[in-house]
Amino acid sequence: MSAGVVTAYAAEGVFYDPSNAASPTGKTIGYELYRTIGCPGRQLLDTPCPVPAPPAAVTAAAEPAPAPEPAYVAPPAPAPAAYVAPVPMPPQKLVLEGVNFDFDKATLRQEDIAIIDKDVTGLDKWGNVNIEVAGHTDSRGSDKYNMKLSQRRAEAVRNYLISKGIAADRLTAKGYGESQPVADNATDEGRFKNRRVELIEQR
Repeated sequence: MSAGVVTAYAAEGVFYDPSNAASPTGKTIGYELYRTIGCPGRQLLDTPCPVPAPPAAVTAAAEPAPAPEPAYVAPPAPAPAAYVAPVPMPPQKLVLEGVNFDFDKATLRQEDIAIIDKDVTGLDKWGNVNIEVAGHTDSRGSDKYNMKLSQRRAEAVRNYLISKGIAADRLTAKGYGESQPVADNATDEGRFKNRRVELIEQR
């Protein structure tokens, strides 16, 4: 550019003046300086490039929208417990231990009376229940004969219990013959134990 052109621009007041009364330093700096001197690649006195307005202050980042809460689903009701029927208690049984009969006999021995008297007091714990008086034999003799013999033994004990105050309608005599041994019929001792009477609760 010639000196005359520069002089003409200077005469018209078109020149770069860095002074700026509004600036804290008294000079144009920073962004205003950029606007004054134009875009890079332009001559100093060329028309400045259009400059976008300064960026607005950065706004706070928008908070993400809260995730929708899932709809409440009630927990499934617990399955009803399977019904368990109560196990019935077995009927009470009182073995008249030591009350045994002589061979082919259905009469109570004198030594058996005291045992029966003691056992009768234990029946009070059973309450007002019906009782079966069950008679038994050893294996000697025929089945038919032993069934009748065991019935007579059961009736002998039932009659004695009635005499001790047990109501007759609570007592039932039943003979089982030799069908339910509790000991070995091959020995005298075993056969003696099998000639017995038991008291069984009836339900």
